[in-house]
Amino acid sequence: MADFRRLFTALALVALFVGLASAQGGINGGGGTMNCATTTTVTPTVRSEGFTELVGDIVLNCTGGNTLAFGTQIPQANITVFLNTQVTSRILNVASSNASEALLLIDEPGSATVSGYGPSLAQIPCSTPLSGCVQFVGNSTTPPATGVPSSTPAPTFTTGQNVFQGVVSGNSVTFFGVPILPPSTTGSRIFRITNIRANANGISGGGPTPGSITGSISISPSNAFTINQFTFTLAAVQSGLTTSLRNSTDSGGGGVVNFNQCASTSFGTSGAAGIVRFQENFPTAFKTRTALVNGNTSTTSGFTGQNIPGQVYNSESGFTQPGVANGSVIAGLADWGTRLKAVFTNIPSGVSIYVSTVNVVGLTTAATNTAGNPTAVQVITETVPDANGNLALTTPTNTTSTGSVPYSAVTIVNGTGIAVWEVTGNNYTTNQALDFGVYISYSASPQTNTPAAGPMSVNLSYAPNPTNGAFSAANAANPAQVGIIPRFADTSSARTFAQINICQTVLLFPFVTTATGFETGLEIANTTQDPFGTNAQTGACTFNWYQAGTGGTNPAVTTTPAIPGGTVYTTLASNATNAGANFNGYMFAVCNFQYAHGYAAITDVGARGIFSSYLALVVPSGSGTRTSSAESLSH
Repeated sequence: MADFRRLFTALALVALFVGLASAQGGINGGGGTMNCATTTTVTPTVRSEGFTELVGDIVLNCTGGNTLAFGTQIPQANITVFLNTQVTSRILNVASSNASEALLLIDEPGSATVSGYGPSLAQIPCSTPLSGCVQFVGNSTTPPATGVPSSTPAPTFTTGQNVFQGVVSGNSVTFFGVPILPPSTTGSRIFRITNIRANANGISGGGPTPGSITGSISISPSNAFTINQFTFTLAAVQSGLTTSLRNSTDSGGGGVVNFNQCASTSFGTSGAAGIVRFQENFPTAFKTRTALVNGNTSTTSGFTGQNIPGQVYNSESGFTQPGVANGSVIAGLADWGTRLKAVFTNIPSGVSIYVSTVNVVGLTTAATNTAGNPTAVQVITETVPDANGNLALTTPTNTTSTGSVPYSAVTIVNGTGIAVWEVTGNNYTTNQALDFGVYISYSASPQTNTPAAGPMSVNLSYAPNPTNGAFSAANAANPAQVGIIPRFADTSSARTFAQINICQTVLLFPFVTTATGFETGLEIANTTQDPFGTNAQTGACTFNWYQAGTGGTNPAVTTTPAIPGGTVYTTLASNATNAGANFNGYMFAVCNFQYAHGYAAITDVGARGIFSSYLALVVPSGSGTRTSSAESLSH
C-alpha cells in the first residue's frame, strides 16, 4: 500500500510538471496568464509524537491574467496538495464525501489586518465540497463595483462563496471547483490553504532526529494558472517531550523511593513518592485547546473563534469556521489542549496512588500562571465526553489536599492506574516543564508480608495514545477512522519510581570459626512478638560467609528454615557452612523480618577451657551506608 501511494504521488507530480510546462494562455486562453507566487508564511515546529499536527498555511498570491467580461461564469479548478506523509485533518463527512476541516480561503475574508474588498467580506462556505461552487463575474454596490465574484448570474448580485472544504485521500487533500477569477490589472488574488493536519510520527520514524513535512501543489486544469514554486516545507519535525522523575522538593535527582513492607505509609506524610516531570523540547510543544478562550475545553459556548486568516494561534485548534461543521464538531477546533499521561504499573494489591490535580512546585505548593509559568489540570480520562457529547475538561471531584495542592486517588485495576492532565496555560517563548506530585499509601500487614514487595513503575507520555485503548494504533493516522484531535504515539518507556522492600534485619557476626578443636554456636531471635503491639512476622535468614585471609574460597550461601515470631533459632557454624573444620572469618545474616537479634558463642570443643561470646551487630540496611558509627548506634 505504501509503495502504491508513493507511485501515485510521483505520477501526480509528473502530471503537474508536464501540465505547467504546457500552460500557455492562462485559464481563459489568449494573452495573459495568472501567475501565483507560492509561500508558506510560517513554518512551525511540530511534534514527532503527533498524528494530527497542524502544518503551516500555503498561500498563493496571484497577479495578472485576462479580464473576464461582466456576467461570465468564472472558470473553476481543482487544487490538490500532496504531502510526504498522511493528511490527518478531521473528516467532517465520512459517509458521502470525506470532506474535511482543511479549508481554502479566497482573498483573506474576515481579515483584521488586510484592507480591500475581499478581506472585508464575511466568510461564506461552499456547501458542495465535491463539486465546488459556480460563480459569475458581477457588480457590487461596494467598491470595486465590477469584476467581483457573485454566486448568482447577472443582473442580480450575491456575494460569492470564499471558503472551500478539502477532500482528504491518503497523502493528499483536494479543493474541488474553486473559482479562479484573475485579478488582471486590478491587484492580486490570494488563495490561502489552512488547517492541514499531518502525521508527523511518519517522519523520521518518529525519532529524535529532526525531519520535515513537505508539500507540493497540483492544479487541474493545468493551465488555470502558473506557480513559481512546486514544492515547499510546511513544518519541521522534532521530538516534543522529555520526561523524568524528580525528588519531592523539585530539586532534581529523582529516582527510586524505597518503602518498607512492614511500615504503613500515608498520603501527605510518609508516602511521598516524588514528582513526575513533563518537559517540552521546544516552546510550542505544549498547547492549550484554543488561544482566544484559554482552557475552555468543555464546550464551544463562549468560544468567539479563531477565524482571522493568517493568524498564528499556537494552540491545538487551528483556523476555526463554525459554518463548516458536523453538528457540534467545528472545522479547525481541537477536542482538547495537549494532554499528558502517567501510567502506573506493577502496583501491589492494597497500595493506593495519589496524584496532584494541578502542576506543582514541590509536593505541597501549586504552580500559578504568573510570569508565564505553564499550568495544567487533571482530567478524568484520555477521552471522555460530557453529557452533551462534547469532549470535556472533566476534572476529579473527590480530592484531598496537602498544602495548597489537591490530590486525587488513581483508580487501580489489575495493578495498573492512569492519570491524565491537560495543559491550560503556557508561555510560547521558552521551553517549560510541568511537574505533578505522587504519593503512595498502604496499611502494612507484617504477619502476611503484604503489600507484596517489588518495584512499581510509571510510563510518561503525551495523551491520548493507543496504549490504553483510546484509539487503535492501526488507524492512528487514518482521519476517517479516528476523529479525536490531537492524538499521539506512545514513545514512553517504563521506569521504576518506587520500591517496596521486604522488612529485613541485617546481622553481622564479625568472627566465626570452625577451626580444628573449635566451634561457634549461632543464635538468632525473632523478637517481632513483644509487649508493644508489634505484628509478629515469620521469615528465613540467609547466611553469607566470608573466609578470612587471601586465596580462600567463600562457602556457599545457606538459608535457615522460616523462623516464626517469638522463637529462637540455633545452629552450629560447622553445620551451617558445610565447611566442617575449615572456616575462619565473618558472616552476614540477612533476615526477612524486622527486629532480629543475634548471639554467637565460641568454645574449644572437648577441652572446655576456652569460652567467648558476643552480640551480633545490627547493620543499617537500605540507606546505602555502613559506617562504624551507624553500626554502633544501631544495636
